[in-house]
Amino acid sequence: MQILWWRSRGARGGGASARQAEVARRHQLGAPNMAGIKALVALSFSGAIGLTFLMLGCALEYYGVYWPLFVLIFYFICPIPHFIAKRVSDDSDAASSACRELAYFFTTGIVVSAFGLPIILARVEAIKWGACGLVLAGNAVIFLTILGFFLVFGRGDDFSWEQW
Repeated sequence: MQILWWRSRGARGGGASARQAEVARRHQLGAPNMAGIKALVALSFSGAIGLTFLMLGCALEYYGVYWPLFVLIFYFICPIPHFIAKRVSDDSDAASSACRELAYFFTTGIVVSAFGLPIILARVEAIKWGACGLVLAGNAVIFLTILGFFLVFGRGDDFSWEQW
């Protein structure tokens, strides 16, 4: 709102200061807004909390086994079906497509596998149940962070993750 006021004053000959002109120029170039940066910082913080839970489940002296780190593979492959479906499917306004539904199915399988792996490792006594609980808590936080990332930055509106 203030930028439009500055522009209208500049057009009438009132002249804007150098700082106001710089702010208006940055806005025209599409500089990231503070809401997007705050969301990025919040998602980074929650990702760090989730990885801390995972590391605690592995590195505490009482647990001392690093088998739960295999869930990192699931974290990396979780968004791949979404990226493939987004790239392959046409951008029609249909509420659903077969490609998108298949991507949801594969993503659900990956997420369920990430929660199942520590439980199976605990059942065969490769890890302790306390470590399993910490890894499951880390899984919940990390997957909610990934979901939050796609909800905040995956809309394709004015501010998107593609800028970064």
